[in-house]
Amino acid sequence: MGKDRSGETGKTGSLDAESARHDWYRAMGWWQGERLEVRYERHVNKCPGDLAVVDNRGRSLTHEQLWRQSGELAAVLAGRGVTPGDRILMFMPNWAEWQILFLAVLRTRAVPAPIPVTTDAGTLAYALELIQSPLLITGDRHGSQDLAGTVDGALARCSHTPDLLTVTTEGDYCWKADHNAAAAEAAQTPGLDLVMFTSSTTGRPKAVMHSTDTLGALNQAFTDRFSLGPDQPIFMASPLGHSVGAYHGARLALFTGAPLVLQDRWDPAAALQMIEEYHCAFTAAATPFLRDLIEQSWQGESPKLASLRSFVCGGAPVPPILLEQAWQKFPNTFVTNLWGMTEGGVVTCVPDSPREKLIATAGIGLPGLEMCILDDQGNVLAAGEEGELAMRGPGVFFGYLGQEELYNSLMTPERFFRTEDLARIDEEGYLQITGRLKDLIIRGGVNISPIPVEDVLSKHPGVESVAVIGLPDERLGERICAVILPRGETPGVEDLREFALGQGLAKRYCPEIVHCVRKMPRTAGGKIRKADLKTIILENDPEYLAN
Repeated sequence: MGKDRSGETGKTGSLDAESARHDWYRAMGWWQGERLEVRYERHVNKCPGDLAVVDNRGRSLTHEQLWRQSGELAAVLAGRGVTPGDRILMFMPNWAEWQILFLAVLRTRAVPAPIPVTTDAGTLAYALELIQSPLLITGDRHGSQDLAGTVDGALARCSHTPDLLTVTTEGDYCWKADHNAAAAEAAQTPGLDLVMFTSSTTGRPKAVMHSTDTLGALNQAFTDRFSLGPDQPIFMASPLGHSVGAYHGARLALFTGAPLVLQDRWDPAAALQMIEEYHCAFTAAATPFLRDLIEQSWQGESPKLASLRSFVCGGAPVPPILLEQAWQKFPNTFVTNLWGMTEGGVVTCVPDSPREKLIATAGIGLPGLEMCILDDQGNVLAAGEEGELAMRGPGVFFGYLGQEELYNSLMTPERFFRTEDLARIDEEGYLQITGRLKDLIIRGGVNISPIPVEDVLSKHPGVESVAVIGLPDERLGERICAVILPRGETPGVEDLREFALGQGLAKRYCPEIVHCVRKMPRTAGGKIRKADLKTIILENDPEYLAN
């Protein structure tokens, strides 16, 4: 099943035999079996005094300092009961300490489980319970956000209370281990090296499991495709608790030995200054980051983003006009679309891709990635036909922690992962994403499930029924729109936002647009037809719209 559209060659044996395919990955050098901390130690020994990480607070570490401090902390973690295979939840801003903690967890042979710093208390509690984390690592604050308050709210919802390690804004480490009940003993997962959380159509996060090999394949492919190395500093403003920041920031810097330049809160003016000061050569971020850098004024001595060789832009579709503007404003920078998932399977353009491919497609797969397009019955479609994108390859995950049934439901008999995205693949292997089978809203590169938003808004006394959808937005890709059938007086957007915040909904989930309807378009089974709702709003259909 599925033609290998990666452009790589090699004898795979039987593609139906998973073990044979894994042997092929090893033979091709995509799976090397080397743990990240082992590889990083070689960089430390070669250039101990070189910069390893710096953040916008001015905190910086050399490779020798990062290695020594992570080793000291790893010993403390082990002394406090962290054992190999333990899943350790990391709820941290983009601080230099993130790298110390991440590396320390790896050096204990435990499993880092980063989660975005914007996560609300309810979701944080669910993640803690799902992975049975014996330790929660967090910061005290993130700007005006009280992380300690969020943690307290999460722990109050948990059946077990993990130990707590809090890093203060000043860089101090504070332990709290006076818990009432220890975490239940979690079952070990062989080969597990990292857990990342992603959104779900059920409103609950999925815990994506990666191995040393799958992550190493992703990092090596990016290193090769974008010519990265120790002398190519990486700028990262995307949250390290998100897959973009974790894979292409924290992990990639340790993999290549490159300096990691971190910004914990997005500020385009400051970002430009940091990129120039540290001669950053690579970054990966969502579309709004690119737009803001284009629009930000610049008074530096050198051209804007003069050192930045590659800007990989994903998370939300990049409008062609934005790519054109970026190429005009940043002549030294290769700006390309990126399509990828927390589950793996990254697609980008390459520097010698034809201009029409750069504008109209997401690019071609990383080496070894096989992609195909399936119809509703699971049959492989011909080049150029639209259907559901499915993939398998050396960088694709191996399961959802605690959700084996969901994982198996998305795998074909030939072990292709069904992405639930609509797409086409042309004769040359270039991928074009055309839509989504799921209802997730992608706002600024972040997946947002409508379910928890609808659950909260449905409690409002002025709401009879509600559907939350994404409406197109030039800057963010989509904005959150609440479509309501009102009960009595129609609530406004500020009223709904205030109500939702009062119910504990995270700010990032609150509606930004509200439309009222006279009736909801529904299926025969009573389900609201969200695709029809979007058309009704965009076409201003007076039959349905009340405003």
